[in-house]
Amino acid sequence: MAVTWPLATYLRGRLPDIQDPGSYVWSLWWVAHQVAHLGNPWFTSRLAAPVGVQLGYDTLMPLLGLLMLPVTLLAGAAVSYNLLVVVLPGVLCYALYRVARLWLPSQAGAVAAGALFGLSTMVTFQDWFHLNIAAGTVFLPLALEAAVRLRRRPGIPRALRVGLVLGLAVLVNQESAIMAAILVILALIPWLAGQPSLDRLRDCGAAALTALVVASPEIAAMAWQSSSGGTAAAAATLRVWYRRLGTGLPTLFSPSPRLRSWGLGTLAGGFHFTLTEGVPAFGITLTVLALAGLVISWRRRSARWLALLWLGSTALAMGPALKIGSTSYLPAAITLGGDRLSGVMPFTWLVQVPGLSAFREADRFTLLGMVPAALLGGNTVGWLAARSRPLLGPAAQARTRALVAGVLLLIAVLGAALEAGWPGGGPAKQSIPASLPALDGPIAADHSGSIVVDVPFGIRGGLPKRYGAKIEPESLALASSDGHPRAISYTSWIPLPTVRAIRRHAFYARLAAAQAGRPSNARQARLARASARRMNVGWVLVWRATPGVLYYLRQAGFRFDYRADGVSVYRPDGIRRGTS
Repeated sequence: MAVTWPLATYLRGRLPDIQDPGSYVWSLWWVAHQVAHLGNPWFTSRLAAPVGVQLGYDTLMPLLGLLMLPVTLLAGAAVSYNLLVVVLPGVLCYALYRVARLWLPSQAGAVAAGALFGLSTMVTFQDWFHLNIAAGTVFLPLALEAAVRLRRRPGIPRALRVGLVLGLAVLVNQESAIMAAILVILALIPWLAGQPSLDRLRDCGAAALTALVVASPEIAAMAWQSSSGGTAAAAATLRVWYRRLGTGLPTLFSPSPRLRSWGLGTLAGGFHFTLTEGVPAFGITLTVLALAGLVISWRRRSARWLALLWLGSTALAMGPALKIGSTSYLPAAITLGGDRLSGVMPFTWLVQVPGLSAFREADRFTLLGMVPAALLGGNTVGWLAARSRPLLGPAAQARTRALVAGVLLLIAVLGAALEAGWPGGGPAKQSIPASLPALDGPIAADHSGSIVVDVPFGIRGGLPKRYGAKIEPESLALASSDGHPRAISYTSWIPLPTVRAIRRHAFYARLAAAQAGRPSNARQARLARASARRMNVGWVLVWRATPGVLYYLRQAGFRFDYRADGVSVYRPDGIRRGTS
């Protein structure tokens, strides 16, 4: 709570002022709604209504929706969301602590490793703004722990646990599941190759089969969306994201930009990255502690493997080019799809693997690198703590060395505390209310099932091509409270069939044109009016609009009804307030 303050205060009914938290609130509500009604959560007609959206490639998080179902039904989806983001840093700390206890002899070192991981700026930033990524990151240490336990005591029960972790990761965040699978593969290959046997092959097969069975609903939804053209995207579009979201040096190892909160921004001058997708910086404290931990345990082969994993994750996080500062280099340059990429950067080849081309955020591999870095850093803290103990006992001859170790430990703890957490800011400069009863009350009281159109109107999200204008974050949160279908949509992957179908509705096409400054003639306005009636558009919420948009609404047969919470509400001609 302390390192993400004031996030805990949002439990009173606030959300960060960006679209993603509102979309998570809607997802938690939708999963709970579908489970309660025994429906399919991977498709919705409540967004981009009346067309609907496939959600196989969305940040739907069906597992979290199922876990939080009682809270969502009793207190609302916004409460479920805020509870999750408050407790997740602690869950992340505990998950890595469990792995550290398998490798580190020191309890203090294991606790430190958990704190360095779960309270890092990199992870807590994602907790603020990308719930699916923060929750998916929990499965990285869980997967590593399950694989290590399988190595130490082979058998079907522990193999099933490995598969269960990987399968559940897919039901939270597919990118995290890929990274968790990488950890499991790297942990099990030396074990499998060191002493091959049918029993070990059987265990690996059982783990893989279990993962496929548990993840099968999500995999089926993704396959359905892909086969229907819902994942079509130009390769050039993806390659732009590959280059844009790669991280360079010295950003990866610079002091955390969290230092700016303490008036120490000049120390984080090496950080060069836009605060939209994440904070891909290990931080100077963790970097130094991890390097020291590697030196301390150099004779342990596992320490060297952790260092290689850290290095490999760092290389992947750079994307398809070697970045140093603001300059990109292309060692061993090759041409793929008309673009020049580095032939030695591992990310260049990772996204060529079938099914992985949509992994566009190279910088998120820093989260994978956090696991070995935190374990090595915890090793250093445990080593210093063990050598500081004579300060508390009668061993006077060791007091000098213990004093040095104690001072170093204090410096490490202070440095880690200064670089820990994230206090907001970045994409969200302020918070928004999770509910607006004055505005939404009349809509919730209308049980006609009519469509609510939010202005600005848009079909927005990640890939491949957006339609319309940028939507207001509050509109997504309201979509989970009044129960009405929404014309807007905000999903990780925008299915092209959805956009094409939306464009065929004259009311939406002319609304998008009005937002772009293109007025409608009399014939277009008549078609738009008829289109709105056929779709049963019953409410238009104007969050912000130009005179051209307001004129278009009058053309399409909508009149002002009331204003609440700074939003103007329009209804079809002939319908009075409070009627449906």
